[in-house]
Amino acid sequence: MLAVLRWILLGGFIVVFGIAGCLFCIIRPFHRNNTYVWGHIFGWATHILGLKIVCRIPPAVKQGGPFVYVCNHQNSWEIFTVASVLPKNTVTIGKKSLKWIPFFGQLYWLAGNILIDRKNSGRALGTITQAANAIKRRDISIWLFPEGTRSYGRGLLPFKRGAFHTAIRAGADIVPVCVSNLHGKIKMNRWNNGILLVEMLNPIKIDAFGKDTVSQLSQTTHQQMAEKIAQLDREVAKQESVS
Repeated sequence: MLAVLRWILLGGFIVVFGIAGCLFCIIRPFHRNNTYVWGHIFGWATHILGLKIVCRIPPAVKQGGPFVYVCNHQNSWEIFTVASVLPKNTVTIGKKSLKWIPFFGQLYWLAGNILIDRKNSGRALGTITQAANAIKRRDISIWLFPEGTRSYGRGLLPFKRGAFHTAIRAGADIVPVCVSNLHGKIKMNRWNNGILLVEMLNPIKIDAFGKDTVSQLSQTTHQQMAEKIAQLDREVAKQESVS
């Protein structure tokens, strides 16, 4: 019964706020803060899901920017969980097919996020230039999932290099965003689905990496994130064991 109620509430939430968001974004299409506003509104759905989000942001991130945020990519619940922690003046890069998701997809596009065609390598390279130019011209940050696909419980997957090429071209430092395990976390029939920890690490200064060291930048970021995610998972397990 709880699961049925939650699915009804979640479906109604997406329709109502998807339509409201589209109307809002039609008034100010592609504004630099549309994604921030509606990401946080969609984050309210975590209350329906019985999930508590705890986000930690270091002072260097709060006071700096623009950045290229790189986050681990786990499953479709990120529409609500990761969206709830998006910083101001930030847009995301997502696959082109997202815009066909009813209500959400149209809002995602109108909010000013950048859509890419993963099947077309030429266009993907053009997206790197487009994103780098947007960072410099519009003074915005970019949020990416460098794994390129959802992990579905397989741990942190190898990174593709587009995010790191973008950072170097834009002259923007990398901010790793680490999210504790979300795979199998949300059970629709369970009242309390526990805690999800999100932690942004201190920026990785790209000045220490030249244009020919994208691989090293990617490896450094991957290592830091893998270690932090493991730490967050242990912390969540400890907190939930005593709650």
